[in-house]
Amino acid sequence: MDKLDCMRSFAAVAAQSSFTGGARQLGISTKLASKYVARLEEQLGAQLLNRTTRKVTLTDTGRAYLERCLPLLDQFDELEDVVQLRQKELAGPVRITAPTGFGSRELVEALQPFQEAHPQVEIELVLSDRHLPILEEGVDLAVRFGALKDSTLVARKLCDMRLVVVASPDYLAAHGAPSDPEALATHNCLLQMTSPQPDIWTFEEGGKKTVSVGGSFRANSPRAVAHMAAHGLGIARCPHYTARPFLADGRLQVLFEGQETGPITLYAVYPPSRHLTARIRTLIDHLASYFSPE
Repeated sequence: MDKLDCMRSFAAVAAQSSFTGGARQLGISTKLASKYVARLEEQLGAQLLNRTTRKVTLTDTGRAYLERCLPLLDQFDELEDVVQLRQKELAGPVRITAPTGFGSRELVEALQPFQEAHPQVEIELVLSDRHLPILEEGVDLAVRFGALKDSTLVARKLCDMRLVVVASPDYLAAHGAPSDPEALATHNCLLQMTSPQPDIWTFEEGGKKTVSVGGSFRANSPRAVAHMAAHGLGIARCPHYTARPFLADGRLQVLFEGQETGPITLYAVYPPSRHLTARIRTLIDHLASYFSPE
């Protein structure tokens, strides 16, 4: 049993105050994490963790060992990076989470050239329309829209994306085009439930203006809302990337283009650390370059 694996398991369990959480962070079973920690305690001849049915806490000896253990683990990761960078070949696992709609298409297209350039990097992509807790789920990198709410994480801006109001020519022919944002109150508006206020749409018209809207369809996927608008069900407000293919073939058109509210920002979010592995650092740089408007 490798001592480094034992040390990593101890550090993860200590960080999560849980064998289950620590095991999830490392991508191993709870039984194996417990086995690694028990082996480390046996080798050291000391108890590092207090175990109860509800929580795992550090002993005084465990706290002192952890303080010296973490720098050693960081130095080992840095040593691996030096070798990888000198060989110009990145390797190892990266666990990423992203929204389902954006992740299943745009992010996958961005990841493809990275994996072709670095085939030894093993990417696990977890798609979810809720924000997975990064540390608890053992996530290395999250791709997210909107302002960072968790001050314990680090965010790097990737790009800004327009929010557009769209409708199909067929819908507008049947129901008339709204003359101004206030007229949306009389139309069937399709609601994106991942927005903070899905039934309140904001516009720039000599300052911010809000309009209350409603309709017969709502979804937690912005791509689903764009699809329904393209089929003529109603008027949608969605990120530009979801409407782009329908705008290109004429199935959707943009309304109130000069009155769009500010864009939504796409971020790469990751846990704070004194050290990011070369593969994660390089992947973040790649995404920033790929999504850059330039």
